Amino acid sequence: MKKFNLKMVATVMICGSFLFSSCIGSFGLHSKLVSWNQGIGTKFVNELVYLAFNIIPVYGVCYLADALVINSIEFWSGSNPMASIGDVKKVKGENGDYLVETLENGYSITKEGETASMELIYNKELNTWNVVADGVSTELLQMNNDGTAQMTLPNGEEMTVTLDAQGVAAARQATMIDNYYAFK
Repeated sequence: MKKFNLKMVATVMICGSFLFSSCIGSFGLHSKLVSWNQGIGTKFVNELVYLAFNIIPVYGVCYLADALVINSIEFWSGSNPMASIGDVKKVKGENGDYLVETLENGYSITKEGETASMELIYNKELNTWNVVADGVSTELLQMNNDGTAQMTLPNGEEMTVTLDAQGVAAARQATMIDNYYAFK
């Protein structure tokens, strides 16, 4: 009887460590399945596949695998095991469409129809995000251990922002003001 209780306690603790790790995660596996389903055909084919994947619980199994395993790995390791290096997404911007390719340590952004690109690279050792354009690397953001980030504004000035909604709003406002004066 004691062995059963000990095994039960160990099982509950292991499951709890996965379930209650405070990890919302990106649900990469489930997102990939949904993206695949949305792109296989017409809206009628997509709906039929969607219904079939709910009857045969493919969506449920993927969601459960994400919630219990993949998102926990992402939380504890800091990297998403479902991140697809080399995936290219098309993003609509104010000045046209852009192709965003996932790299091992960041992203490569190219305006559609052009060959020149810009890269956003994360340096894990320095905890910084850098922009690389025309072979020149410029530090954009340094994440600090105190919950703030040191940001380089377009005019070259440095700004410390908190990593919350107010800090993001302040950074957005500072970059808009700097861009406004830069274009005048």
